[in-house]
Amino acid sequence: MASEAVYTHRDPMLKKRDDFEDILEERRNSSDLRYALRCYTPVLYKGLTPSKASELKSMVLQSDQLHYVINQVSIETGMAADEVQAEAAAILEEMAHRLQISTVRFFAFTLSKVFKTLFRSICVNEEGIQRLQQAIHEHPVVLLPSHRSYMDFLLMSYILYTYDLALPVIAAGMDFMSMKFVGEMLRMSGAFFIRRSFGGDKLYWAVFSEYVKTILKNGFAPVEFFLEGTRSRTCKSLTPKLGLLNIVMDPYLKGEVFDVSVVPVSISYERILEEALYAREMLGVPKPKESTSGLFKARKVLSEDYGSIHVYFGQPVSVRSLAQNRVNRSQFNLTPRHIPRKPGEDIHSFVNDSAYRLVRAQEENMVLKPWVLLATLLLQNHHQSQAAGQKQGMAVDELTEQAVWLRDVSRQYGAFLHWPDHTSPSEVVSSSLSLHRGLVRISEGRVRLALEQGGPAGGRDPRSAASPEEELLNQAVIILSCASYRNQALHVFIRPALLASAIHSASSNNKQEVYNSFSFLRNMFSNEFILCPGATVQDFEEACYLLVKTGALQINQQEFVVTERGHRTLAFLTSVLDPFLQGYQVVCRFLCEEATEGLTEKQFVPAVRKFIIKHLLTGRLRYAEVLSSDLQKNTLAALLRLGAVRKLKGGEEQGTLKVNKVMVNSLEDTLGGKLPTQKAVVARL
Repeated sequence: MASEAVYTHRDPMLKKRDDFEDILEERRNSSDLRYALRCYTPVLYKGLTPSKASELKSMVLQSDQLHYVINQVSIETGMAADEVQAEAAAILEEMAHRLQISTVRFFAFTLSKVFKTLFRSICVNEEGIQRLQQAIHEHPVVLLPSHRSYMDFLLMSYILYTYDLALPVIAAGMDFMSMKFVGEMLRMSGAFFIRRSFGGDKLYWAVFSEYVKTILKNGFAPVEFFLEGTRSRTCKSLTPKLGLLNIVMDPYLKGEVFDVSVVPVSISYERILEEALYAREMLGVPKPKESTSGLFKARKVLSEDYGSIHVYFGQPVSVRSLAQNRVNRSQFNLTPRHIPRKPGEDIHSFVNDSAYRLVRAQEENMVLKPWVLLATLLLQNHHQSQAAGQKQGMAVDELTEQAVWLRDVSRQYGAFLHWPDHTSPSEVVSSSLSLHRGLVRISEGRVRLALEQGGPAGGRDPRSAASPEEELLNQAVIILSCASYRNQALHVFIRPALLASAIHSASSNNKQEVYNSFSFLRNMFSNEFILCPGATVQDFEEACYLLVKTGALQINQQEFVVTERGHRTLAFLTSVLDPFLQGYQVVCRFLCEEATEGLTEKQFVPAVRKFIIKHLLTGRLRYAEVLSSDLQKNTLAALLRLGAVRKLKGGEEQGTLKVNKVMVNSLEDTLGGKLPTQKAVVARL
């Protein structure tokens, strides 16, 4: 299936994206057993043979690096070196993969059956596969898939097996290991298990980093991990975690390998399996513990239709070229390689910038389906109808017209949009609405969100009377589920939306005034969206370029002028940012109005949720999206970063939040567009 040709940034010329191939097509027409048992002979780095799991473990335990740390720990703790060595061996035993081809073949057979039932198609860009094959042969490879579903790592291994590529070893959380039978199956298909956090445990860190580096340096297998660290429950990219990226870049920085190829992979689901589960998690319903029985209870999922998946293997990124003119590698010659050293500020900054660039590459290759645009429009309509006290919903014809308009705008902004061109827009819209019928209702030619059902309790008797609070949370499940699809397009609109909001709130149309407002908003939201550090000017220029190119804006002698046709675009873009603006404002209001003395970080989200529910029920707030715990945590992270809130350390008050109410109040005013304080706030930021 050919993908769309789309616009690229700073280049109004059309650019052809890679073509996709549906790998399930062959599975539907031939034997799954033959597929699972076929000859599998992947080419490895420089034609090496993979090492056995036992050999890999002994290489790690005999390494100079680990011996050095074992001696250090022995001196610091007074334990005998042999005891520390035994502890290191036990950590490695708990962690290490035991990849076996027989298990891989079992998974190949089982997943074929499951995927054919769940999905209409799994589309892979073949050119990306060819690039990956070349990269694996030439350099150690690191695979960085986006992470929106549990399905991601099974899907990655399935695709690589299908194309006869070396199977990756995959960093997985310990919670999977506790699943009886399944944990061991995952281990035998290439997963290695790491603790979610290991703080200052020097020995654990040494075993873990040495294990990963040994696999990578020797090219035994591609290493795969999720740069975001965990699944994104909101379906927008999360701030990257740097621990594993530091480890995989280390062999290049120390001159132990010539280069490392890092491959960003974008996995786009038309419908996400965990959709309602994520929404409930955001509303404070605890995440269910991973268990094998839970897995079997989830079998009812198999009767549902989850549409298509697009998997885009991006251009391999050379760590060598990233580091050029950024890192002076001679600093690593000053101490022997086996002595661990904390990375300096320059290395930290380099790894951080690289991480953001890689997440941006993931975002730009995400394939957006029509439902992403429809969910965006339906949410905006819901909020506007609510505010105006009008009847909920839109006429199907109006929704179709707006979707076509938004399709064209998003393509002009460089979105990688999969919109079937040989199908009429009304068919595309009705097909999308049908696939997501759990979230929408269609009656009398009007489409509205299905707000009369859902709910955190799940399985509640619909005849039992619900309290206003329960009703609100039931509706919030639907709204947050729709928002998770809207969020998939945020990377396309975020820069123009920040500019539209800045124009809306700046005290004049002067370019400098608008830039100050843009800079404030961008800084405020840099925990919320992927905005590369230090790139404020580039982001502002890109947003100006897109709005001018599409005829929404003119810039005359340092003044912004919104064109006649631009009002519709700017109204849409400011609406994109509105729920986030209101979410940040309401958290600021909570911190100013409520008694926050002694409030700890742990108590913060439940307390804010209670405050928001009260305000939503009285009608003072209109966006149920602000109930998202993700939004609330991001707001707190921003306030901590800006110094408006401090976290106390040590003593009985450990983790208590200290609020600077004057500063928080000033930020709330500025977010609300009350501008007398804006210059002062911008200066402070």
